[in-house]
Amino acid sequence: MNEYNLTDILAACDHTLLKQEASWEQIREICMDGMEYHTASVCIPPAFVRRARELVKDQLAICTVIGFPNGYQTTAVKVFETTDAIANGADEIDMVINIGWVKEGRFRDVQKEIEAVREACRGRILKVIIETCLLTKEEKIELCHVVTDAGADFIKTSTGFSTGGATREDVALFAEHVGGGVAIKAAGGIADLKDAEDFLKLGATRLGTSRLVKIAKEM
Repeated sequence: MNEYNLTDILAACDHTLLKQEASWEQIREICMDGMEYHTASVCIPPAFVRRARELVKDQLAICTVIGFPNGYQTTAVKVFETTDAIANGADEIDMVINIGWVKEGRFRDVQKEIEAVREACRGRILKVIIETCLLTKEEKIELCHVVTDAGADFIKTSTGFSTGGATREDVALFAEHVGGGVAIKAAGGIADLKDAEDFLKLGATRLGTSRLVKIAKEM
């Protein structure tokens, strides 16, 4: 017997559409699906946040992305993006860190940037994308500490736009090294219910994917 049923899995799902060619009709469809299937949120491009908020009202959390997908915008730009997203009605922010700073060992600068974005979130949920496929194990462990110390709500594996997505090994590593107040989001490459269940068993509490609601519809 599976430990997680479909309802449990969908409740942990950030139903995601971030492709560059996404249209309002597609965004509207995932919002309607998110409400119907009771997902944790929909994760959508910033340009659609206000319209999505007007559509779903208070029936569904709206998540959007900051510094996406490469993370090399300045801190001031990321803070502005966050402030704008919150003003437009976003409930949750998924920000990408500056990977170049990590490679230079500038972990204090990474932490300060996360803290600045957290301040701009004004109490909304902040998830920090560290893009695990580009990092060494040692860098991942150090970033677990940085994200914890910065006061973020989640550490997130991936954008889904780089060379790889979430792996079981990375989620297990996060679970071992993040602080007690930090949750885990696995994103990128979650193909089926078995993947979803494995990530939840390993310690993730959010799943970023477009596929799980499609599976639910087919069932």
